[in-house]
Amino acid sequence: MIVVKDLRKSFGDVKAVNGVSFEARDGQITGLLGPNGAGKTTTLRMLYSLLPPDDGEIRIDGLDPTRDAMEIKRTLGVVPDSRGLYSRLTARENISYYGQLHGMSKQAIRARIENLTETLDMDDFIDRRTEGFSQGQRVKVAIARAMVHEPQTVLMDEPSNGLDVMSTRALRDYVRGLKHEGHSVVLSTHIMQEVAALCDRIIIIAKGEVAADGTAEDLLQRSGCDSLEDAFVKLIGTEEGLLAGHCSIPCYSARSFSHCSSSA
Repeated sequence: MIVVKDLRKSFGDVKAVNGVSFEARDGQITGLLGPNGAGKTTTLRMLYSLLPPDDGEIRIDGLDPTRDAMEIKRTLGVVPDSRGLYSRLTARENISYYGQLHGMSKQAIRARIENLTETLDMDDFIDRRTEGFSQGQRVKVAIARAMVHEPQTVLMDEPSNGLDVMSTRALRDYVRGLKHEGHSVVLSTHIMQEVAALCDRIIIIAKGEVAADGTAEDLLQRSGCDSLEDAFVKLIGTEEGLLAGHCSIPCYSARSFSHCSSSA
């Protein structure tokens, strides 16, 4: 479980994160939704101790990233916005290397890689060098690398960027599986379909602040809109959303997405 209270981070005069607070519970998928530059990635980087916060409080499974950075890395699985694979290593070697960093035995690493290879359908490329991999293959390796040590809490930054339809479907199925196993999953995205299909709770961030927090139905009711896209525009307080006073952007409803995603 993640608890964030009044988190702040500035770069010079730019307040990238300005008082963000939220919870991400075990057995749920929590979506961080916001436009580009809203502060989503900066927030995630503070959660996994890559960036120190200027102020505020973070607890991940009871640990503080500012004091327990090494212990946090053992309990977290991170799929960053930059996949960062070692191109001269095979997919198997990339995953194995991270298992070794986590102090896993060779036997445990082998068993875990076999399990992840089957789960993520990586048989065709597990022993190929990652140089030249497709975006979908790179994402699968990045997920396997993040999950090799079986972390309780998982942070994913824009994991479906650049994926084709089949890879996106496979990714969604895997994330749903993590939820059903009781993991806490935080998913940063700006793709409305992904939010509607996966997230139990949605945190909308705009200009470094939390603009709204709740389930999809909560956000629709609060905004008075019939679609998540319209609700998003209204709740982040864009000029269009404020001046319109009603929802006018054509978009599928959250219920329509949910229905569609059941077969995805």
